[in-house]
Amino acid sequence: MPTPVEPLHVGVLGAGAIGCWVGGMLAADAAVTLVGRPRVLDPIREGGLTVESPEERPRLVPPDRLHLTTDVRDLVDAQVVLLCVKSRDTAPAVANAASHLRPGAIVVSLQNGLHNPERAREALAAQGASAHVLAGMVPFNVARTGPSTYRRATSGGILVEDDARAEPLVAAAQRSGLPLATHPDLPGIQRAKLLMNMSNAVNALCGLPLRDQFADRDLRKVVAVCQEEGLRVLEAAGTPPARIGRLGTRDMIRVLRLPTPLFALLAKAQLRIDPAATSSMSDDLDAGRPTEVDELQGEVVQLGQRHGIPTPACAAVVALVHDAEGRGPGDRPRWSGPDLLAAVAGGAAGDPPA
Repeated sequence: MPTPVEPLHVGVLGAGAIGCWVGGMLAADAAVTLVGRPRVLDPIREGGLTVESPEERPRLVPPDRLHLTTDVRDLVDAQVVLLCVKSRDTAPAVANAASHLRPGAIVVSLQNGLHNPERAREALAAQGASAHVLAGMVPFNVARTGPSTYRRATSGGILVEDDARAEPLVAAAQRSGLPLATHPDLPGIQRAKLLMNMSNAVNALCGLPLRDQFADRDLRKVVAVCQEEGLRVLEAAGTPPARIGRLGTRDMIRVLRLPTPLFALLAKAQLRIDPAATSSMSDDLDAGRPTEVDELQGEVVQLGQRHGIPTPACAAVVALVHDAEGRGPGDRPRWSGPDLLAAVAGGAAGDPPA
């Protein structure tokens, strides 16, 4: 009789919307530990974790199928750790967990921005840890639609750096139905995701659901001008984005500017979004938390300064988001498409709406 194979043990460091959804999907095949805050984990302890997606029936993961903890020491047996904290927390979170990771553990960054894998490597090296970091990219949005319910609201599959050490995770993902594959050019994919994420700040500033945002031509134009600046500075740095999906970046920028009926015909996937879905940056503003705008439009601004390329639209968006952060959730401005386009296209922050 064959010896039963032990399931892969996957830890999620920073179990928020993405971490809970990915961990909940993997729980069909893997042993999953969610390390997060009590406000996230306590409802799961009470009623289990429900993960949803447009293509299949909801899955309820009973609480006894998950290890729920606030303590990074509980990652000690994890062969794979999915890093899902905000970018500003990468270095301290990894440094805090480093001494508790098993030798040879794989840490997969599923975060926004370009620099988190390197930050994680530096934090591990400083602690003398032998874990190996792989870059990853999550193309979809996940919405928390109930106390312990997480719904993938947009399409796409997770991509992970092409490395033999990722094979156990890829195999567990395939068995569990989680869309995840390796890619030979993860840095290029991350740069493409950076440009895709230019919409996050626009969503945070307008306060609309993503579907309504993409139905507004002026708001799409704001995304397009930020993407143009981002593409320009990436090409000047000699690090162009990889191609994601059917349309290249330049084509997608053109499509964003089209009248809405044409846009709807050519970019159906952009509108195949859960009606209530918003960006994580919008959620952060609602909760009064700092955002990741410095990792997105702010990254474009920094690259532009380094290469002598003006980035007025991205600089204006950064200023507007920081202004919203400073006001707090109760006084959060809600920009209309025409007002935001006028403020950003001119390269000035402008006055927030009353």
